[in-house]
Amino acid sequence: MILTTQMLLEQYRNYVNPKAKIRRLVDKGELYPITRGLYETDGNAPGHCLAGAILGPSYLSFDYALSFYGLIPEAVYTFTSATFDKKKTKDYENHFGRFSYRDVPQDAYPFGIIVRDENGYIYQMASPEKALCDKLCTMPPVTSQREIARMLFDDLRLDSAEFEKLNAADILQIGDKYHSNNLKYLMKYLGRIGK
Repeated sequence: MILTTQMLLEQYRNYVNPKAKIRRLVDKGELYPITRGLYETDGNAPGHCLAGAILGPSYLSFDYALSFYGLIPEAVYTFTSATFDKKKTKDYENHFGRFSYRDVPQDAYPFGIIVRDENGYIYQMASPEKALCDKLCTMPPVTSQREIARMLFDDLRLDSAEFEKLNAADILQIGDKYHSNNLKYLMKYLGRIGK
């Protein structure tokens, strides 16, 4: 369970020094700091369930989501999330893993987010289509459909069978909101291959 410092101070208000009590619980491994002012009571809590609590608003996306959906072959050990208006990439590391946050355009941010419930933890993750769009908008710009195909299948090493399962209508709905050459050419490429 995620607890704030304020919740813990309230819980231990009858102690002479509630802050010292919190420190002792951390030292004994009964409380795990997530980030400043935030703690987790379960040392085995999955990191992906905590990503949204560290920095928000945010949702899991980029490489983590692409790997989760089987679109890329690599296992991803950093919990990568999308934010907006943070201006720079932010990275955190704690007992639960490494967490990385980077901006996507604010116009594109609210689309294609799935709310998940896992063992009492509520968190948000990009749909497969949104995760791909987010990833492409962070990559160097391409100038042709041939280059976007190379980026998809050579650089990112997308699984072609999983790529075929993507909903092209979802990508076409949000693609323009990124104002990105890569998304412009992805939409043209999808039209060319008849998706």
